[in-house]
Amino acid sequence: MKTLRESKVGDTVRVVKLHGEGAVKRRIMDMGLTKGVAVQIRKVAPLGDPIEVTVRGYELSIRKADAEMIEVESA
Repeated sequence: MKTLRESKVGDTVRVVKLHGEGAVKRRIMDMGLTKGVAVQIRKVAPLGDPIEVTVRGYELSIRKADAEMIEVESA
C-alpha cells in the first residue's frame, strides 16, 4: 500500500490504516485523519515538508514524518 506522503498533488485518497503508537496516533486521529475518510492533496512545500491536505472540509498541514504513518488507497 502507499502512504499519504507518496500521494501526488491533486490526488484524492482514502485512509486505510494508521500506523504509529500512543500519542502520535492519537494526535493524527484528533486532526480528523481517521480510517475511511477522504483526503485531497492540495500542496506540497518546496522542500517537501509540510504537505497541505483538505480533510473533512478544512485545510490541514501535516509533516512528512506523520504522513508516512497514514496508509491510503485511491478514492
